[in-house]
Amino acid sequence: MEKTNLKDQMREITDKLEAGIKELFESSKYQEYLKTMSKFHEYSLNNTILISMQKPNATLVAGYKAWQNLHGRQVIKGEKAIKILAPAPYKVKVEQNKINAKTGKVELDIHGKPIKEIVEIQVPKFKVVNVFDIQQTQGRELPTLGSSELKGSVNKYELLFKALNETCPVPIAFEKITSSAKGYFSQQNQRIAIKEGMSQIQTIKTIIHEMAHEKLHNNENEKTRNSKEVEAESVAYVICQHFGIDTSDYSFSYIAAWSSGKQTPELKESLETIRKAASEMIVNIDEKIQQYTIEGQKTKTSVLSNLHQKQEQAKKQETHGKNQKQEVIK
Repeated sequence: MEKTNLKDQMREITDKLEAGIKELFESSKYQEYLKTMSKFHEYSLNNTILISMQKPNATLVAGYKAWQNLHGRQVIKGEKAIKILAPAPYKVKVEQNKINAKTGKVELDIHGKPIKEIVEIQVPKFKVVNVFDIQQTQGRELPTLGSSELKGSVNKYELLFKALNETCPVPIAFEKITSSAKGYFSQQNQRIAIKEGMSQIQTIKTIIHEMAHEKLHNNENEKTRNSKEVEAESVAYVICQHFGIDTSDYSFSYIAAWSSGKQTPELKESLETIRKAASEMIVNIDEKIQQYTIEGQKTKTSVLSNLHQKQEQAKKQETHGKNQKQEVIK
């Protein structure tokens, strides 16, 4: 595919992506989703880091009682809590100089000495609290925006899988992932893990998603996790569309869930990055598929040629045998 045509195709697919997410935002399903998400506490940067260190694949975190009272879910017995810090300020009374509200200066008595007063101040303090990820709970299902997992097969799955595996700069391996995560890219080990037992379409989409993380976010610390997830899933959607695989129901909801608002700022700011990354990956994957196709055709031709040769040899041997038999009869 020529570069100009590929560029136009990328723009057409990303336009379709934007339109699909906008339509989702306007649905009643999104309103229900927002209502539920508003009940989850927004954690500070430090607590986000603490959560990530203890449970890297955590997605929705809440306290023990919050899961029960707000979401109708129960923490599974034996699950290990995630430790974070919660504000626990306390008040004390102290004596200090009295400040004039109008002048902002210390008030003095008739002897020129500062007037003292007793005031109550709040002293900042933090305590350790336990929270749990949704994967550590069970009970009432939370509202979702779309499909939680893609189902179905992929045309020429083995060929596409082989091309992805060959073009990926890091090793890809299947694992028994017990959490809700479909896969992950490990910066530390420079490898991609994919959950085993998934459908062909979910497997291909997840591999491309994690390959996009490797390409765009390897040692990238400036972008937020939201932006990274939106970029990776957008690249996966675009590439899958190019190869005739529709992931709309899954990708639209995934991107919407990781967006900061209805205008999807993460998506708008990353469109060129998404198009460029998708284009480069598509070119590499297409080249591999063409290579395999040519090699396959050569192998097929070689096999047919050998078969014809064997058939000719068999005919000659058969003819030679008949001639010898006739000679004997004579």
